[in-house]
Amino acid sequence: MNAPVYIVDGLRTPFLKARNQPGPFAASDLATIAGSALLARQPFLPAQLDEVILGCASPSPDEVNIGRVVALRMGCGRKVPGWTVMRNCASGMQALDSAIANIQAGRSQLVLAGGVDALSRAPLLFSDAMVRWLSGWYAAKGVGQRAKLLARFRPAMLAPVIGIMKGLTDPVVGQLMGQTAENLAYRFGISRNDMDAFAARSHQRVAAARDAGHFDGELTPLIEDDGTLHRFDDGVRDDSSAEGLAKLKPFFDKRYGRVTAGNSSQITDGAAWLVLASEAAVKRFGLTPRGRISDSQWAGLPPEQMGLGPVHAATPILQRHGLALNDLDAWEINEAFAAQVLACLRAWADDAYCRDELGLAEALGRLDESRLNVDGGAIAQGHPVGASGARIVLHLLQVMERSGGRRGIAAICIGGGQGGAMLVERP
Repeated sequence: MNAPVYIVDGLRTPFLKARNQPGPFAASDLATIAGSALLARQPFLPAQLDEVILGCASPSPDEVNIGRVVALRMGCGRKVPGWTVMRNCASGMQALDSAIANIQAGRSQLVLAGGVDALSRAPLLFSDAMVRWLSGWYAAKGVGQRAKLLARFRPAMLAPVIGIMKGLTDPVVGQLMGQTAENLAYRFGISRNDMDAFAARSHQRVAAARDAGHFDGELTPLIEDDGTLHRFDDGVRDDSSAEGLAKLKPFFDKRYGRVTAGNSSQITDGAAWLVLASEAAVKRFGLTPRGRISDSQWAGLPPEQMGLGPVHAATPILQRHGLALNDLDAWEINEAFAAQVLACLRAWADDAYCRDELGLAEALGRLDESRLNVDGGAIAQGHPVGASGARIVLHLLQVMERSGGRRGIAAICIGGGQGGAMLVERP
């Protein structure tokens, strides 16, 4: 990257677990609450932003360009452009990368960028058969035509299509995301015990970090209309254990599988934002940068192996900067599935994979897991798809500030067979 792009500040909502019904907040509510709280503590006015960029994988039909809706609701005024990006699980990271591109091109100086999703509100859809029947019904003329249509109606046509299941199924290979995790578990010999131990550790680390106040600086509370207060991510199980998780049945491959609801990320609602600024904006507004995004990379790979996206995206960054895996002080790899993160670690340590898939002479080695997701991750906190890419960049910065680290990488796998990664440095 050329001109530096600074992270000035960041904030997110608690992530709220979907509980088989619409959650208390729409996506625009979540983004507005977090964004307004973040902007309220800045020395500039919302109307002084050059643009607002919001990643969202599943906006509601009345908020398709949710970035613009939220910008107006936050008081940015009519002259500040607001727009929406979508790159599945990395939508929030794509918003950051789009902001970086515009800042480096000189089109913007000060940008609010992040991501949001309210997956509990993913729609239930009519089947194609029902849609065709309804089309005929509304086009019918007279009692006779409608009587014929009634004779062709079948109650089964009313069975809803679950929108989130459609969204989590790759249309090219016809596999749910959890089935792609099963592919990686088989390829790298990852056992059920390996997955459950990793998942339990995620819960344990999040609970410990919460109790130690490590999330306080990045969270703004949510308050429901009835006064219910949400201060923290509510999907965390303090009593989680590998033994308890072992009791759950496989979800995606019920006969031979190893991936369960317990060792997968949770379906969740949440939003995360970062303020990004050019050097000129830092000087103009007297800002104090917390860090900078020094490099980013996107990669493609087979959709059925999509969980290895962090390997393909982060490796070129390491090569460009002459870094080994453990030269980084901290890593955040989004925990879509325990099998997926473990597969990334095994791929980097595998000579054949690094040679055949990454074009390297030998394996990169073993990543020190004490540097990885030190405060847990999406298995415990949840994965509101549009927000996660921004969350891991924000929390990576939080971890390095706490530990005194200088450099870290945030990486994420992306449905459809892609990966994204960002190198973050502290001043």
